[in-house]
Amino acid sequence: MSLSPNIGLPPGIILDYLGVGFFAVSGAIAALERRQDVVTFIFFGAITGIGGGTLRDLLIGVPVFWVHQPAYLVVCAVAALGVWFSRGRGINPGVLLWMDAVGLSAYAVVGAGKALGVGLGAPVCVVMGVLTACFGGVLRDVLSEQPSVLLRREIYVTAAIAAATAFVTVDDLGLTHGAAAAVGVGVGLIVRGGALTFGWRLPIAEPRAPTGPDAE
Repeated sequence: MSLSPNIGLPPGIILDYLGVGFFAVSGAIAALERRQDVVTFIFFGAITGIGGGTLRDLLIGVPVFWVHQPAYLVVCAVAALGVWFSRGRGINPGVLLWMDAVGLSAYAVVGAGKALGVGLGAPVCVVMGVLTACFGGVLRDVLSEQPSVLLRREIYVTAAIAAATAFVTVDDLGLTHGAAAAVGVGVGLIVRGGALTFGWRLPIAEPRAPTGPDAE
């Protein structure tokens, strides 16, 4: 289901399909890096593009969105075939990162909005937004044997959390759904953009130094 019928944002359907397309391109790029065939390109594109939304719909107990709206599958296939035929030529890595940032932020809001639309609580809505935005990328990384996005030090999942939280918070304050969505996407882009532009990182936990007789 698209963003627009769930949170009342008319341009949302555009963000919805663009988000799927951007993620599908990143999946196809992973297939290209592994020198796979065209079927694998399409599979990687689809699993990355619709994986998160599929898990969300299964968890909240609603019909899986792409089963009744197969246009999402077409978007994934077209995006993957574009990478296949171009062999990645003309795809600027920096531009791709920013496209992914837009898709991440938009899909975090889409997922949170859909959960909100079926009456779930704010914490669950945030979790559904994060799953929608990130789970497809996790599947892509596992299948392509790359380090999972969950284990990278760069801020990525945190941006999805920020976008979903901002959307749910602003929506709860009584602003229009469109305004809440705009704030959510904007916050997600600021957080992810800061990571891309300024190298923002979260602090890490250093292992405690060994103590006792066995310590050197």
